[in-house]
Amino acid sequence: MDVIRRNTDYALRAMVTLAVAYGDKPISARELAQQEDVAYQLICKLLQRLHNAGYVRSLMGPAGGYRLAKAPSEITLADIVNVLQGPVMLNRCVQPAESCPRKPSCVVSAKLQEIQKTLDDYLSSITLEQLIEENEKSD
Repeated sequence: MDVIRRNTDYALRAMVTLAVAYGDKPISARELAQQEDVAYQLICKLLQRLHNAGYVRSLMGPAGGYRLAKAPSEITLADIVNVLQGPVMLNRCVQPAESCPRKPSCVVSAKLQEIQKTLDDYLSSITLEQLIEENEKSD
């Protein structure tokens, strides 16, 4: 089972591309689809979800396209993952206490909660800006 689903991965890559172009001209959905090797119809659906969540703006017309609605430093991986697939959950054990009556006394649950917190904190700590900076360092 994938923790980050395929469509979420596509959206993450598209958002990095938009972040690189932040402040420049908009990028069309067709151009994004080609650059990221994603079907045009799928990239349109992903962009619509990101637009509805307030992370992407669409501009109409011949010079239109998509751009980030916020600075790359203000958008985290967790933000994008949550829009596309909801929060990443290890299993039901890490959900609220009423999901399992054994939770208060279960040592496995306690350790899974720690892993979940580490995962949540990590995804929330990585911004699009950081991804761009790391990519520039590796070039």
